[in-house]
Parts: sequence; C-alpha cells; structure tokens
Amino acid sequence: MNLDHPRIAIVGSGAVGCYYGGRLAQHGHEVHFLMRSDYEHVKQHGLKIRSLHGDFDLPQVLCHRSTAEIGECDLVIIAMKATANEALLSLLPPLLHSKTMILTLQNGLGSDDFLARHFGSAHVLGGLCFVCINRTAPGEIHHIAQGQIALGEHSGAPQVRTEVLAAELQRCGIQCKVEPSLIAARWKKLVWNIPFNGLSIAAGNKDTAAILADPILEKRVRDLMREIIETAGRLGHEIPLSLIDDMIERTRTMSAYKPSSLIDFLSGSEVELEAIWGEPVRQAKAAGIEMPRVERLYQELKARIAAR
Repeated sequence: MNLDHPRIAIVGSGAVGCYYGGRLAQHGHEVHFLMRSDYEHVKQHGLKIRSLHGDFDLPQVLCHRSTAEIGECDLVIIAMKATANEALLSLLPPLLHSKTMILTLQNGLGSDDFLARHFGSAHVLGGLCFVCINRTAPGEIHHIAQGQIALGEHSGAPQVRTEVLAAELQRCGIQCKVEPSLIAARWKKLVWNIPFNGLSIAAGNKDTAAILADPILEKRVRDLMREIIETAGRLGHEIPLSLIDDMIERTRTMSAYKPSSLIDFLSGSEVELEAIWGEPVRQAKAAGIEMPRVERLYQELKARIAAR
C-alpha cells in the first residue's frame, strides 16, 4: 500500500463502508465514496459518525455516482451486500491498476473466491468486521460496539502488504489483526452470524437481547454454534468450543441490537441468504459433511423471505 498518498475507494457506502471509510478520511487519507441513495445529502452535508470511540463529522466528502468518475485507486474496500456481487464485474475495472488491493468486508463465504476468479487472487484480501453498526439517517452512522477487522490474504499466508495495511488501519483508529488463514477466520465469524442473523428473522423479528432472553432460543444458538465449529474442524479449520460462551457473553453486552440481516428483512431489502447460510451448507456437503441444524435454519429463512 502506498502510504504517502494512497487513493482509496469505498464501494458500498452503507453503514460499514461509511464508518471504516470515514475513519480513514478522518486520519488524512484520500477516500472516495461510491454513493447511491445518500449522494445528494452527503455531497451537501457530509457524514456524521456517532461512535463509542468518539463522534466525528466529515463536512466535506469525496462522493461519486460512478467508479469511472473515481478512477484508479491503490485500495478498494468493498462493503456492499454479497447479493449484489455481479455488479462488481462492471464497477471494479475503472478502479484497478496492476497493484490495486481489493479488500472485501462482506459476510459469509464465496465473495473472496468470486473476486479472485474475476480479478486475480493476488489482488484480493478479505476482512471480517466484528462490529455493531447501523445507518440511522442519510449520511448518519451509529457505531454501537466493537469494530475490529480481521484481515487475511485470499492467496494464502499474510504478506508484507497485509501487515502494512493492518498497521495503517490501527493508526486510523480501527482495531485490526492479521489472520494466518482467511477461510478459517470466515468460518469463525459464521459461528456468530449464522445463529444470530438467522434467528433474528426466523424467530419472528427478534433482536439479540430477545433471542438470549428466551431459553429455547439460546439453546438453539448454542447448538448451531457447536455444529458450525465441529464442521469447521472437520474441514481443517480448528475453532475452540470455548468461543460459544465467549460470543454469547459479548452479545449480551450489545443490548437490543438488530443484526444487519434483520434490518434488511424488515426494510424489504435482499437478505444475504446464500453467502451466510447456503454456501456453508453446500461446502460442507461437498466434503461429505451434513449440517442439519444450519440447513433447517436455511430452509426456515427461505420460507420467511418468500412469504415476505
């Protein structure tokens, strides 16, 4: 990463993209935001970030309606929903030069492979965001809890650039750690995403506090987590079972947090059904492993989304 004068593009300027892009801009980076619905508001009024780490405003934001308008960048951060990945085939080319890093902050499995297939594995990094964050109004972001990014390379082990990027994110107030295996880290995040994002919808539009207040639902969370951890282990990605208690206790501190999939469901937006629930089931089956609890939840979500 060129740390002297890097050009950074944010593709997917929702809550996640605006928060992390906003932090980079706050610390002096040239950050270009691809904006759709909030373009006019942000162009006139900038971004307002409310955060447990300190509120800040960006009165002037480099926002654009097209990636062609942005041009080539050193780092492209993808924070759009995985459901819209086909659009990246036309969005990304104007942003890329021979050494551009593409960092996807998307949920679930499959996005890293999709980008590597179309743009080359050497360009692709993955980041897993452990963060509670919502867009509360046009140009307004509320960062509620956590915020760490776990960073890894699609092509394998961390490189010098991985460490450099992680250090720069840290300098900009973003907690970041480098993962030795990106795919293992993705399975680890699924341990939280599959049960809480899924049950928030399947159990009747419940926030995390309501899920954990119900002993039957908490048991289902724990059973799902155990199945995911055991499946990951059989695939060669060791995750300790102690993570179950750790994740549940951390979730209790989030209070009545609405997971992003529930927000998408309630707003009528597309839910990341395949990336978070479908793809793990398919990858497990391809290795001869059944995930009955996750598959049941996947089918329940299909039905709920179809009924919506």
